[in-house]
Amino acid sequence: MFSPSLRWPRCLSGWHLGGNTDIQMLDIIYEDADLLVVNKPAGLVCHPTKDGELSSLIGRARLYLGAEAHLVNRLDRETSGVTVLAKNSAAAGELGKLWENRGVRKEYIAIVHGAVRADSGTIDLALGKDEKSEIAIKDCARPDGAVARTEFFVERRFHRCDRDFSFVRLLPRTGRKHQIRIHLAAIGHPIVGDKLYGASEDLYLALVQDRLTSRQREELMLPNHALHADSIGFSWRGDGKIFRAPPNADFTAFAGM
Repeated sequence: MFSPSLRWPRCLSGWHLGGNTDIQMLDIIYEDADLLVVNKPAGLVCHPTKDGELSSLIGRARLYLGAEAHLVNRLDRETSGVTVLAKNSAAAGELGKLWENRGVRKEYIAIVHGAVRADSGTIDLALGKDEKSEIAIKDCARPDGAVARTEFFVERRFHRCDRDFSFVRLLPRTGRKHQIRIHLAAIGHPIVGDKLYGASEDLYLALVQDRLTSRQREELMLPNHALHADSIGFSWRGDGKIFRAPPNADFTAFAGM
């Protein structure tokens, strides 16, 4: 279980890219000849974009390495936390099989709206496309969808800004798109700051259309949704590996950690 006093070793790598601008390229957790494990910041996409190499995690990794890099696991833009990359295609293939065969233990932490009544439980709701939504990427819980299962453990319930919140630890037992976010919203406890599965999907539309108002930002309470990939563990070439990363300052301040 989570202990607020726990501290993780960190290695920060920054590059000086000309002029007087210093950019922190990657927050490196672990690196060897085959693996590069980083703490992805909230707000950074994993995949390449049209805005240059610095605009994505994979772009930064390739700049840092000066060579190829392969994403093994992927996080949503606003989700922070442990992300594993392979430095070569052979390692990428081995790691891909581990993920496919569910040989990986992933833990997330989140701050959700409301006081979750049960101390622990399993959310077992199939997921599929949300055909009622105008947003193409949005899914929902639906009985004819793909099997999806998430275990949760309430670490702490707290009161802030005249509202109730819960700090929860989550173990996804399947790996569906937006699984944790949809499951928590489906049981009435959406993640704080979630623009797509929170109070109104118009918050997501306002974001992508660049019309998010100050009032809407106040409603969201955080600039990015409060979901963090806390740890990833797996057996790698006969050696047990577990990688952990601390959440960002916005997350910890809101949760009072």
